[in-house]
Amino acid sequence: MFAFLLWCILFVLCWPLALLALVAYPLVWLLLLPFRIVGVAVHGVLELIFLAITLPFRLLAAPFRI
Repeated sequence: MFAFLLWCILFVLCWPLALLALVAYPLVWLLLLPFRIVGVAVHGVLELIFLAITLPFRLLAAPFRI
């Protein structure tokens, strides 16, 4: 909602810039989408490596937890 209000203020102050932002936002989102997908994949691989490394320690500590 806040972003929409900012866009409305920009539309009142400078409507060509507001329309350019309205058209450019989906294009920028599409350009950045592969980087987000790679980020999710890298995060998943690093989490898997972390869990594989810490698994023995968690298994040894499990009987002593209350």
